[in-house]
Amino acid sequence: MNKTLENLKEKAKSIKNEIKTLYFAYKNPKTPILPKFIIILTIGYALSPIDLIPDFIPILGYLDDLIILPALIMLSIKLIPKNIIEISRKEAETENINLKKNWVFAILFIIIWILIIFFIVKGILKFVKK
Repeated sequence: MNKTLENLKEKAKSIKNEIKTLYFAYKNPKTPILPKFIIILTIGYALSPIDLIPDFIPILGYLDDLIILPALIMLSIKLIPKNIIEISRKEAETENINLKKNWVFAILFIIIWILIIFFIVKGILKFVKK
């Protein structure tokens, strides 16, 4: 049990470092537009106090922290040119930034979910009317 807790702490530290790396990659003017967009989504999701799947839902509530966030981080890193990632990782190791939960990101994600639900319902209604 103690070893599992240590592994989880190590993974959480690794994710925090990768978020910092993405932050510095985003700030790099040589980072292309598509990776910047994905980085904004990733950092926004990581810093949003509202999860895609609420934590109070048994088992499923932690899937976003175990699957969705790491998947977004990996996608972001894959899209960023290697030289920018290397520079950003070095900056993340040496620079100290304060990334904390932010309600602006929560509101952004609520708006995104409302739009997604709207378009799904609109599509279903359009399909049903045919």
